[in-house]
Amino acid sequence: MESNLTVKAPTIHRARLAWSLYINYFIHGFGLIILAQNMTSLGAAWNSPLKIVSFVISGVGIGRLLSYLITGFLADLFSRKAFVLLGMSAYLAFAIGIPFSHNIYVAYFFAILAGIANSALDAGTYTTFVELNGGNGAATILIKAFMSAGEFVLPLFIAQLTVNGLWFGWSFMTMAALVVINFVLILPLSFPLPNQSPAQEGSGEKKVKPNWVTTIALVLYGYTSMAVMIWFTQWISLFAADSLNFSDGQAHFLLSLYSLGSISGVMLIFALLKRNVKETHLLISMNVIAVLALLGVLVGTSTVMVQVASFVFGISAAGGIMQVGLTLFMRFFPHHRGMVTGVYYFFGSIASFTVPLITGVLSTTSMRAAMTGDLVVGLIGSALMLVVLISERGRHHG
Repeated sequence: MESNLTVKAPTIHRARLAWSLYINYFIHGFGLIILAQNMTSLGAAWNSPLKIVSFVISGVGIGRLLSYLITGFLADLFSRKAFVLLGMSAYLAFAIGIPFSHNIYVAYFFAILAGIANSALDAGTYTTFVELNGGNGAATILIKAFMSAGEFVLPLFIAQLTVNGLWFGWSFMTMAALVVINFVLILPLSFPLPNQSPAQEGSGEKKVKPNWVTTIALVLYGYTSMAVMIWFTQWISLFAADSLNFSDGQAHFLLSLYSLGSISGVMLIFALLKRNVKETHLLISMNVIAVLALLGVLVGTSTVMVQVASFVFGISAAGGIMQVGLTLFMRFFPHHRGMVTGVYYFFGSIASFTVPLITGVLSTTSMRAAMTGDLVVGLIGSALMLVVLISERGRHHG
């Protein structure tokens, strides 16, 4: 049985728990892009074209679709720790299973497991951080920094494996080893019981009556904010090599720049939130900047311009702005944080499933067509945030 760890628990214990949870998201950063970054090698191993490999990647989205609403609901009723450990176990099976899969059907099963791992980790982790910090969601923004750190390191590691002619599976084995080490670290730690934060006793979070126009817009933003990132990480390296004539090293480096931008964006957004900048203003501005950065990638006339645009896109689209949207959403339903997290990321999981399918089809036309689709999704996301801003202003002045 778990002990009831509250915000008054010993600092060293809370710090250990927080670090262990953050390390999980460093590993999750690997999981987000490891299939896309190994597309060529996996295609060769399965004797399949890139379109089929892209279809297998969509299995991650299926796993999320199958599990987000369930894990979100159950995380409000039962142990947060159980879902964190479930997520880690599923990621371990994925990391070991994929490189030893000999056909796309077995690989698709393990891709689904990765999606389940993602949803279980989110259900157990976002809620835990909010409850450890009295209803404050700022700590959840830093989750994105650790995800981005993983996304930054992995392409460089894979590039070294390629240059040295080593087995692509070592990237998966490294991920598996990290999961095992962190599992041992997290196993003895206590978690807070669900829905036990001081905010629920009236001292923290303000109760806000849900505005359904805003709520629907935020739910849909769960899709677009995830889609623009998946779209970019899956295709930027291939687009740069095919359409911009970048070398293999230069093409992979763009994704590392994006991840570095993402880490910088987390620090920027975290600092702005600490200065009480409104979430709606952040959501609008970052989405508009992301659209402009995508334009820079598509019309870039020099290597430096594309590199700068990739970095700026990382800051704006992947700097934790999706988590800001979730924090805003949670404020409407403080007693159902797990369910809110599940619903929000359920729509993100629809993006995980549909984006590889859409881009797979677009890539048969051209790599440029595949990347241009990301710009369209970015524009839709900006429009949704404009709806949120107008709706909130209308409510406050109504």
